[in-house]
Amino acid sequence: MLNKKKMKKILAGLILGGLLVSLFLPLAVSQAQEVLPPDSCKMAHTIANCPASGNDCDFDSTTYDCGICCMLNTIYTVTNWIFYILILVAVIMIILGGFVFMTAAGSPEKTAKGRNIVVYAVIGIAIAIIAKLVPVLVRTIIGF
Repeated sequence: MLNKKKMKKILAGLILGGLLVSLFLPLAVSQAQEVLPPDSCKMAHTIANCPASGNDCDFDSTTYDCGICCMLNTIYTVTNWIFYILILVAVIMIILGGFVFMTAAGSPEKTAKGRNIVVYAVIGIAIAIIAKLVPVLVRTIIGF
């Protein structure tokens, strides 16, 4: 048997789900139209072997060279943002871990917690560096 609290939670979840569906369904339907590829893109990064690197690039319908350049440009932009966010979070966590470590007052549990926070932050920095290396690996693999 369901009690009143569980029934209220289920009812609230159904109402919230129905509201979300009614809000986002028109957006999904409007986005279901035929999506045309872009006519051009603006290069933000200098990419070797890309004729439009740093310029506006009109797609060439025979070679699609600029399409690859635009794809690499997008990958660079996304990995740069991931790098900046992860470095910011890692620095904040190192400061927090240092604070916990310094205020441990000899407590082994708090000392271990502060040390673990700093270790995980260093692991986060390593992941951020790997995220920066992904575009270089992609560029090497596809020959750009």
